[in-house]
Formats: sequence, structure tokens, C-alpha cells
Amino acid sequence: MQLEFIRKWSESGTGNCPALYRADNGNYVVQGWQVDDETRAQLRDLGTNETAVEVPADVIAGIVARAS
Repeated sequence: MQLEFIRKWSESGTGNCPALYRADNGNYVVQGWQVDDETRAQLRDLGTNETAVEVPADVIAGIVARAS
């Protein structure tokens, strides 16, 4: 899978986390902070091959603005 960088958190400094990438198969890959066990417990039907990450709102807002 090849990834194209889309956007990172405005406060990430020199790193790229959290961030969003577009994959060459049309899907997206999210890089973010691992959620804690209490948060994971609130997710419905999280599969053994799935995980959850937290991403700041400005990452999503920037993507929405870019699409407009």
C-alpha cells in the first residue's frame, strides 16, 4: 500500500502525529494517539484486528476546509 500524506496536527511541530494519509486503494490511514482502555471499552464491537486512535479536531477541520 502506498500512502499520500494529507494533513498533520497543527501543533505537532517537527513530527507528523497525529496525521491523515490517503492510500492508493482509495482508503485512508489515520496516525494518532492510542486511546486508553477506558475509552476502548466504550467502542462497539472493536475487532481483534482493529484499533482506535485519537485525532485532534483541527486535523479533520483542515481536511473539510481543503475539500470545500
